[in-house]
Amino acid sequence: MAKVKSVFFCQSCGHESPKWLGKCPSCNSWNSFTEERMVQTKSASAPAGWMRDNNPAKAPQPTKLQDIANQNEVRINTGDEELNRILGGGMVPGSLILLGGEPGIGKSTLMLQIASKSTRLKTLYVSGEESEQQIKMRAERIGIENEECLVLAETGMQRIFQHINKVQPQLLVVDSIQTLQTDTIESSPGSVSQIRECTAELLRFAKESNTPVFLIGHITKDGQIAGPKILEHMVDVVLQFEGDRHHLYRIVRSVKNRFGSTAEMGIYEMAGHGLQQVNNPSQVLLSQLDEPFSGIAISATMEGARPMMIESQALVSTAVYGTPQRSGTGFDLRRLNMLLAVIEKRCGFKLGQKDVFLNITGGIRTEDPAVDLGIICAILSSDLDMPIPAKTCFAGEVGLSGEIRPVSRIEQRIAEADRMGFAQILVSEYNMKGLNSGKFGIRVIPVKKIEEAFRVLYG
Repeated sequence: MAKVKSVFFCQSCGHESPKWLGKCPSCNSWNSFTEERMVQTKSASAPAGWMRDNNPAKAPQPTKLQDIANQNEVRINTGDEELNRILGGGMVPGSLILLGGEPGIGKSTLMLQIASKSTRLKTLYVSGEESEQQIKMRAERIGIENEECLVLAETGMQRIFQHINKVQPQLLVVDSIQTLQTDTIESSPGSVSQIRECTAELLRFAKESNTPVFLIGHITKDGQIAGPKILEHMVDVVLQFEGDRHHLYRIVRSVKNRFGSTAEMGIYEMAGHGLQQVNNPSQVLLSQLDEPFSGIAISATMEGARPMMIESQALVSTAVYGTPQRSGTGFDLRRLNMLLAVIEKRCGFKLGQKDVFLNITGGIRTEDPAVDLGIICAILSSDLDMPIPAKTCFAGEVGLSGEIRPVSRIEQRIAEADRMGFAQILVSEYNMKGLNSGKFGIRVIPVKKIEEAFRVLYG
């Protein structure tokens, strides 16, 4: 008979305990433990329906590191240039990829487009949230026609593996991991134990069959992927779908990638016929203003290997409601407060009794320190109500003493600013060592301190 036991799981981090605890010893969350009845069957070690090769001759054996032969890395083209770049050049056979994002942001639409663009791969799209008719309606709306894409509306892992054995897909998409349920554990779908066991079965399938698997994951109200944290540790790649669903642009970031960089970012535009790639994000993110306005500065930033021009808007006004407000959208609020302290201490601008609001346009969130100089210039421009000279951009990190520190990949930033038609760019003087500024059509102005940048802009 099956062995039944009760186990308590923390819904925040997945910590397991034989008894109920008021406070989780792992993540320090209060009242997060719930009881789950687990039924372990004899087939728990292997997913029912998945034909595993139990030949002892093919079992892994310990091998010396120097005896392991080098193999050329093979990548599978997804048909989407943005996603290929985020993944590091394409899908790796046998990889398990997790895509998380808010409801309605376009996760299912993107995965359905990937399944349709991979025309050379037999794709199985498993949906536990929508019926086959609903998926068909979405496919017709975004104009998808792919005879190699098979759709299955199922939530039981054992039945899913039976269809996998029959179809033998070359790409598997699961929408979503929180809706799947395995018979080896008796608990409701979406629970910690179900998510962990279903992911483990799909991981074994991906590695043993060398088939890439996409998982769509829900997120909590805090923006974290729902389920235990071990879910992100088990998969090979974690992609985060960001952006406001009420706006046009969506951003896909690589949070974890065992096969590439975690600094890459892709931008999509949500249109009536699906998600469209944005090949020139600099042109999209910059405002097309006919007349200059104060408080607007353009900075050259890097997202992975891609240079981008982003626009920062600042508004400084007298605080009439008592305590001054500090607000930053798309930028770290603590770093904004640090930059305001540098302005007041090193430059003599009194902003302690003024409200300061900062916004990075286009829904972009940046952590690149090279935007510090542009943000400070935008704040000073708004405070003085004097526009920054036209076709001027910035690339420099600001230190606590008010110095302009050098940034990485300065040549790529200058080349992007030159390509976008800017006339001058302010950079750190320490970046000029070994830099041939004569090969660019843009004027490169080196500055050491904030005061020098201010004199360049306003004399």
